[in-house]
Amino acid sequence: MADFELIPAIDLLDGRCVRLSQGRYDAATVYDEDPGAVARRFAGHALRRLHVVDLDGAKAGAPRNESAIRAVLAGVGGTPVQVGGGLRSLADVEARLALGVDRAILGTVALRDPALVREAAARFPGRIAVGIDAREGRVAVEGWVETSETEARDLARRFEDAGVAAVVYTDIARDGMGTGPNLEQTAALAEAVSIPVIASGGVGSEDDVRRTAALAERGVAGVIVGRALYTGAVDLARALEIAACC
Repeated sequence: MADFELIPAIDLLDGRCVRLSQGRYDAATVYDEDPGAVARRFAGHALRRLHVVDLDGAKAGAPRNESAIRAVLAGVGGTPVQVGGGLRSLADVEARLALGVDRAILGTVALRDPALVREAAARFPGRIAVGIDAREGRVAVEGWVETSETEARDLARRFEDAGVAAVVYTDIARDGMGTGPNLEQTAALAEAVSIPVIASGGVGSEDDVRRTAALAERGVAGVIVGRALYTGAVDLARALEIAACC
């Protein structure tokens, strides 16, 4: 339980902090124009990690929002930051890590080019995570625009021996909705692989944090919280306490 992480999220679209609803770019809500300021507010708490998604990059298939990511990194000081969205090559990964990012998250290429994930994990031990975003259990890619026939569990199993640091699992139907994470699917995925699994999508209350933290014994290593922190539905200080003790 002590290793369970509560990870705040910053999603970037056109350099601003936003949240999508169910992965829809036409349903984005802007919460702040200054990602660096948001990062500073979050870093005022005892965070172990911050989660950043380059939504423009995910949709374009190439990294975007470099200035905003630099601002976030400056805002958090030494707090580790993991970044995903639009990373499609080893050069993309290297460029993000060179900025000072602690961990790069590979999503679309995990399905399209698993060999690249393996190469990146071997070259940067402990600094590569796999992002698996699922719609009705099937992996969605290209910024959630396309849904494949591959099951999330099957994709995760392909990287059992690759040395990836974590799997970030998002149920798209829950993302940004505040209706609670898909705990059963997340726990089932965590039990199916030896890789730590981080839950993402749907946290809308401190009870959601508590229920997710209770799955640590089943292999769920953390939970990402986004919209609920911006709306005030979840208090970050209290959520961190819950994650640490429940």
